[in-house]
Amino acid sequence: FAQIPAEDSEDEPPAGEERADARLSEQHLAGGNTKGAVPQEAGGNRKRDGEEAEPDQMPVLSNKARKKKKKRKTKKTSAGETLEDNDLEDIDSLLEKIEDTNGMSQQSQSGGTTDSRPLLYIEHRNLNPENELKRYFGARAVLGDQRPRQRQRQYVRSTWLTAPKNTWPRYSKTGIAMQLLDTGRGVQHFTFEHHREYQQVQFKFLDAVESMDPNNIVLLLQMNPYHVDSLLQLSDVCRMQEDQEMARDLIERALYSLECTFHPVFSLTSGTCRLDYRRPENRAFFLALFKHLMFLEKRGCPRTALEFCKLILSLDPESDPLCMLLLIDFLSLRAREYAFLTRMFQEWESHRNLSQLPNFAFSVPLAYFFLSQQEDCPELERSQAQERAARLIQLALVMFPGVLTPLLDHCSVQPDARVASHPFFGLNAQISQPPALNQLTSLYVGRTHALWKDPAVMAWLETNVHEVLRMVDAQDPLVEESEHKRKMRYQSAPRNIYRHIILSEIKEATAALPLEVTSQPVMGFDPLPPLDSIISYTRPERTNHPSNESTLSLFFRSLLPNFNLQGDLRHDGDEEAGAGQDLNQGVNRLMAAMRDMLANIQFQEPPRDDNPEGDGDWD
Repeated sequence: FAQIPAEDSEDEPPAGEERADARLSEQHLAGGNTKGAVPQEAGGNRKRDGEEAEPDQMPVLSNKARKKKKKRKTKKTSAGETLEDNDLEDIDSLLEKIEDTNGMSQQSQSGGTTDSRPLLYIEHRNLNPENELKRYFGARAVLGDQRPRQRQRQYVRSTWLTAPKNTWPRYSKTGIAMQLLDTGRGVQHFTFEHHREYQQVQFKFLDAVESMDPNNIVLLLQMNPYHVDSLLQLSDVCRMQEDQEMARDLIERALYSLECTFHPVFSLTSGTCRLDYRRPENRAFFLALFKHLMFLEKRGCPRTALEFCKLILSLDPESDPLCMLLLIDFLSLRAREYAFLTRMFQEWESHRNLSQLPNFAFSVPLAYFFLSQQEDCPELERSQAQERAARLIQLALVMFPGVLTPLLDHCSVQPDARVASHPFFGLNAQISQPPALNQLTSLYVGRTHALWKDPAVMAWLETNVHEVLRMVDAQDPLVEESEHKRKMRYQSAPRNIYRHIILSEIKEATAALPLEVTSQPVMGFDPLPPLDSIISYTRPERTNHPSNESTLSLFFRSLLPNFNLQGDLRHDGDEEAGAGQDLNQGVNRLMAAMRDMLANIQFQEPPRDDNPEGDGDWD
């Protein structure tokens, strides 16, 4: 039996082609993972060596091999799609096993964390929420009868961010392209570009937004079903109308439209591809990823949401236009990726000062506490994690005392008499903190208070709060130093923090926004654009100004769209000289319009009787 496949590969080229196709399909499903293909290639080389060593037996078994191969082909064609579906399921199960074993070996080699990979390394399989749901509920509960439906689709395009649906319109080129700007220091800078036809659609979209009528955006999407900004804006409208399913579907369609325009060199997983948020063409991709991330988190897929958060941060880690550092700690705790959060704090603290953000100051010790509670860890690591957790949470409480009371209120926990009566954690701690710090603390408490409701966490927090009160009563110099830092810093928040608060829609943080932010209009497709934007094309100015027309002129314009009482725009120097002449011309235009309107009115004649005399009486 070991020699039959060897002769198939020699005598029958179709069998070899089918195996090559199966190998390519496995590589395609594995997302370019060439490790799964190495054993097959090695096995193929061994078969070829065996074929050269035993040339005498090849003619004897070749006829039997052909007959058996023909029987296999007839079986495959008679069974229809069921065998192909089983093959696909077998391939998926094999790939999952290979990825699981790879992940386990990497974790065992690095002691629990993948230190050999970059911090923002992204795995393709973690971008698919179905993989996370299958880990929770099983593949049969998630997929069901979905696989046969996918085989009936007319078009299939492999994408990583979203999977196209049968209900979507057929995709065609939208007029967006991605270009490579420059490469240097191991980083590649890309940008999206709008072609002329897409610019015209963008101008129509801006007109539709200014009309304040969502139906105009719907009409625009009927003509251009993959216009990205229209999809983003209409998604916000659907979400406000509590149509969450349609809102999520529109965001996925926007991501699919943008992914179809990726540059061949652009990589989602490398962490070295950059997009500049100052360019308006790039902002739609950032916002679509952020909105998709929020839907994933609400859907119960925190691990997938964390991967998208890392993707957004990798696109511009220096400026961080959507301030993903205020969110990544929460998603790490939700996904139980404690090792990733602690590693990020260790690697970025020196140059990003993460401890000066209240969310990192409190979430990192909470992650160490959860690590100390894991029974499968060695006793030494658990004790070290417990010591780090205690030290960091005490530093956080000293630096940000205004977090404790709102956090306990959200958790419905009443502090003891000593904590409630002490001025360090009292009402004065919240009133005296700067406005920017108040926004950060409100954002953190409103977002992550559910993670602190665990009784074990509360008992650990209570112990460290009393230790901090002992430091305050002993007049520790660290307390005074932290108070001085609070007064000097956090006077005003940068624009990306305001943008993050607006997109997050957490009412505690939104209520703390300053008046200069809440007083200006905020568009869902471009909230708080950067002040130093790089504009590649501008919207043309309108030639007519209907707002300056009179009520009578607007009435006749509604009847006759081509009517213009004011005529062409006048130069400022000729206004007074030609006032009387313009008045006469306006009256003449009005009379001509009235004559045209009356001339175009046609009355329907009553039906005539066949009587030629026409003098008969009506019934």
